[in-house]
Amino acid sequence: MTHNAFTAGVRPGGLTTSTEIRILLCYLIKNATAPLSQSELENALLSEELVNYFELASNLSELCSQGLIGVENGRYVLLPAGKDVADTLASDVPRSVREAATRAVVRAQLFAQKSAQHKAEIAPCGDGYTVRCSIVDRDREMFTLSLYMPDHLSAMLARERFVESGDILYAQVLKHLTQDDD
Repeated sequence: MTHNAFTAGVRPGGLTTSTEIRILLCYLIKNATAPLSQSELENALLSEELVNYFELASNLSELCSQGLIGVENGRYVLLPAGKDVADTLASDVPRSVREAATRAVVRAQLFAQKSAQHKAEIAPCGDGYTVRCSIVDRDREMFTLSLYMPDHLSAMLARERFVESGDILYAQVLKHLTQDDD
């Protein structure tokens, strides 16, 4: 029996049944380049408004209890029964949803990798906020930059952008500091 899912926060064309959500989760876990954490799945699927948060959490738990997925080191892995679901039923989820979810998972995994190296902390500072950005490699701080931002929203945006592309900023600064003026 197909159960209707909560649809609050789900855009038109998103998934509206628990069955579709479970199939998509098996499909994503199967096709991801590395095992996915719950936060990576949340960031990916919620940012695209493909599923409701509560439905996502509930269906992940249900997949674990059904023996379709497991958790190793805080990351989801597909078990043989889940692979069968992903292989057999993936076409039951609209292609556009599968593609949007896959792209979002790739972005979420990349963001998680970069956030391990690109650090950005926000601290209140007078009438605004300071965003302290740094790039760390093997426990050595390679680059540090502090910015004043007038409000919390712009500080959050600066933090997110630094995590996404701090390596590009670092390369540009190095280029300008080390190139000849000729």
